[in-house]
Amino acid sequence: MKGKAILAFSGGLDTSVVIKYLQEKHDLDVVTVTVDVGQEDDLKKISIKAKRLGVLKHYNIDARQEFVDNFIFPSIKANALYQKKYCLATALARPLIAQKVIEVAKKENATALAHGCTGKGNDQVRFDVTYRSGSNLPIIAPIRDLNLTRDVELKYAQEHKIPIDTAAKRFSIDQNLWGRAIEGGEMEDAYSEPPDDAFIWVKTKNLPDKPQYLEIKFDNGIPVAADGKHMKPIELIRYVNKKAGASGVGIVDHIEDRVVGIKSREVYETPGALCTIEAHTDLEKMVLTKHELKFKAMVDAEWSWLVYSGLWQDPLKTDLDMFINATQKRVSGSVKLKMFKGSLRVVGRKSEFSLYSHDLATYGAGSTFDQTLGKGFVELWGLQSTEANKLLKKR
Repeated sequence: MKGKAILAFSGGLDTSVVIKYLQEKHDLDVVTVTVDVGQEDDLKKISIKAKRLGVLKHYNIDARQEFVDNFIFPSIKANALYQKKYCLATALARPLIAQKVIEVAKKENATALAHGCTGKGNDQVRFDVTYRSGSNLPIIAPIRDLNLTRDVELKYAQEHKIPIDTAAKRFSIDQNLWGRAIEGGEMEDAYSEPPDDAFIWVKTKNLPDKPQYLEIKFDNGIPVAADGKHMKPIELIRYVNKKAGASGVGIVDHIEDRVVGIKSREVYETPGALCTIEAHTDLEKMVLTKHELKFKAMVDAEWSWLVYSGLWQDPLKTDLDMFINATQKRVSGSVKLKMFKGSLRVVGRKSEFSLYSHDLATYGAGSTFDQTLGKGFVELWGLQSTEANKLLKKR
């Protein structure tokens, strides 16, 4: 009796090739799992493709709401930007997809787990760590295990009559509700500007001639409304994504440090994520003390690093979540953003928990701040600095 491998299947080049390798090189029956995290692919076509490639069974799993509630929302609370740039869209989705694969593996009495990750990228870590945290089944990763390159995969796909779309031949693309990653091809020249046709969410031409405004309302750190309209989470994310992208906001192009030590050129489309995190970060500045903000910045950076590095299951992340959630009890209010031809900035904010006091901050006649207290404060504040400088001058 043949063994059975459960494969996380996107329908792209890598995972399509993996099906054939599992069948031919490992003599395994293959069950494929496609997890909908908002990638907007035609799931019916993916299912048909999997079956044409000879899989035993195919699962389509709608995990969009779970992705928002348990992965995207925590990342907003953590102001999650890896190396201050990347919103972690792919990194957030991988543990969820891997969890669903494990669930199917238990249901199907599988003998192996599989994925189409390379040995150069971060996704191998995210899949393997999640698989290992929830299962003792062996992990098969043909692209990594056989050291396959993209040109070898394309040739193998041609030989085995595996249909590959034009975009996949040009770039490697990963997409979900929170962002879109574009890699490979001409993008690998770090000095070459990405072509306009690589982007589908963010407009690069014919942008509005007038500034566009976007207001995001938060409740306990979670976005609940945009432009005065309360929406369901998925709808809200898509609304912000579309509006920001139409103003040219949301392209990230930077040099990124991968887990395996490689520096890579990464290009992302993340209009909704960038706007939401920018607004959330600003609102925190209004409602949290400077001491909370200073410490939370360190926590947020560590949280982002853990998630990027595939350590979603690590107990430290759970510990950090507890602190982050405690800080969000006052992060309620609205932030107004101004977008114009690709630029983004906060132009207003308000909250019932605001620590900003107009009467204290104003330089006008209504000020309640007693300036005479300043002299003694400054004397004490700089005491050690001034004494140290006096000592240095004596020497």
